[in-house]
Amino acid sequence: MTSLSGNAPGATWYSDARVATPERGPLTGNFDVDVCVIGAGLAGLTVAREVARRGWSVVVLEANDIAWGASGRNTGFVLPGFACGMDKVVRRVGLDDAKALWALSEAGLDYVRTTIRETGMPGVAMVEGGWLKVSKSDAADNDLATVRLIGQELGGEIEGWPVERVRDVLKSDHYFHAVYTPRAFQIHPLNYALGLADAAEAAGARIFVNSPVRSIDTASVRKWVVTPSGRLRADHVVLAGNVHLGKLVPRLTRTLTPVWTYVMTTEPLGGRLDTAITFRGAVSDSNFADNHYRIVGGDRLMWAGRVTTWQRDPRRLARALRADIAEVYPQLGPVAFEHIWSGVSGNSLHRMPQIGEVSPRVWLASGFGGHGLNTTAMAGDILARAITESDDTWRRFVPFELVWSGGVIGRAAAQVHYWWYRRGERGRAREARRREAEFGRGEQPSTDHVLGDKVVPGRWRAVS
Repeated sequence: MTSLSGNAPGATWYSDARVATPERGPLTGNFDVDVCVIGAGLAGLTVAREVARRGWSVVVLEANDIAWGASGRNTGFVLPGFACGMDKVVRRVGLDDAKALWALSEAGLDYVRTTIRETGMPGVAMVEGGWLKVSKSDAADNDLATVRLIGQELGGEIEGWPVERVRDVLKSDHYFHAVYTPRAFQIHPLNYALGLADAAEAAGARIFVNSPVRSIDTASVRKWVVTPSGRLRADHVVLAGNVHLGKLVPRLTRTLTPVWTYVMTTEPLGGRLDTAITFRGAVSDSNFADNHYRIVGGDRLMWAGRVTTWQRDPRRLARALRADIAEVYPQLGPVAFEHIWSGVSGNSLHRMPQIGEVSPRVWLASGFGGHGLNTTAMAGDILARAITESDDTWRRFVPFELVWSGGVIGRAAAQVHYWWYRRGERGRAREARRREAEFGRGEQPSTDHVLGDKVVPGRWRAVS
């Protein structure tokens, strides 16, 4: 069976286990509220829930259905950190502020986990397996520096894994060392979003679907928001629609590069799967869109990659995705897919989320492409506190300003960059495997980690 991409709920593997949800209709008539949230994705629903929990009136307007976009179509990784490497974050904001940002990213991860447990969300299928960022080359210096930076300077939980340990759980000679983040986990993102919507409504929020916003009057103290069959007035407006905000706020939309990622789930693989993968956490073997995968449904492989900056029919990427699996895990043999779909997210040039006040009482939560789902929770909670408590935590993201993404030329340049990066990565991987075949594995990184005045012996030990 093959399921194609689209807006219908049945277009992804997640819909097979979609929980029942109440019927929700469009906005009709006039409303007067404290906060209007535009976009019923993960960030917007988090804002709505947290604002409502503080006793403020809030309405969520969604042009389609809850989590119909990237929020319900991603791989379900919940990770600490950001798409931007923390070394780059340190260079931009300094070590102290980078440490605070890392802590916020971990708070976002904790928010997701705590919300799932406290609300008893059905169907979320949380798996506490960690995240393994694997290298396809034998050059370990950069990863060792990451382990030291996050473990020693930023206070995160992180481990370096040597080749032997990696290949014990990922049985592929394409992989060398890895960085392991033990606190990461995986979820069914669509059911999490539906659970967030229920939690927001239980707290007092109102959610209207099939209610595209036609215009926003942001000049007045009280903002007018107009839909085809209704309008409302709000003290605050939160823009949480990502690239789908389109012509509504073109100045903001132009700061994002739209990126489509293609996700495939295989047929049941049975015992074949254990010949290739015994790790039950999430895996990434690239800094960009190739490859990210995990085991779902007990014996299926969910595999994502082949990023494009223009939408393509997912069926045209199926052969490439199957080839990627076969290259890394030839022992699986021919693999058929049951579902294949795409999802579009927005990437900022600096690869950090866009969080803050863009004009008086108009707030932005966007730019979540390439991040784990922790950033959506983090952003929603930060903006709710900013609105209801005048908390200024959002100002930590001011250094990551809104930058024009380059329009059509920028999208083309991004696509060429992805192709160039993939080609270069494959070349480095082939060379690493050739060296290993000819000369053996070579030397591992330095055998000591220095933690202040304490020396921890051993290669690739956990730094914490």
